[in-house]
Amino acid sequence: MSEIKEITGKIIQFRDERDWMQFHDPKNMAVSIILEASELLEHFQWKTKEEVEKYVMQNKSEIKDEIADIALYLFELADNLGISLSSAMEEKLKKNAAKYPIEKAKGKHTKYNEL
Repeated sequence: MSEIKEITGKIIQFRDERDWMQFHDPKNMAVSIILEASELLEHFQWKTKEEVEKYVMQNKSEIKDEIADIALYLFELADNLGISLSSAMEEKLKKNAAKYPIEKAKGKHTKYNEL
């Protein structure tokens, strides 16, 4: 069993043991992902690159928790919608490779339509 399927199973079990599926419609899951992503972003707000490096070393556990919260909601949302997360990521990587060919994109942060 893949790690994604294994962790998704644990997420679903946790949710179902608490009878929370009733609250986990796609809109609420998407909102929750954004809220958790905002909590992650808050750790970096207003900090310089040097301040971020020091902050991360001192607050890695809290940052890790926020990343995990995002992933938990994301994995469940994909499962609830019948989307294979690993297949979706593979397909998106292929699309990105076509939009950002190495010879045009390497070392650049330019958006694909401006390369």
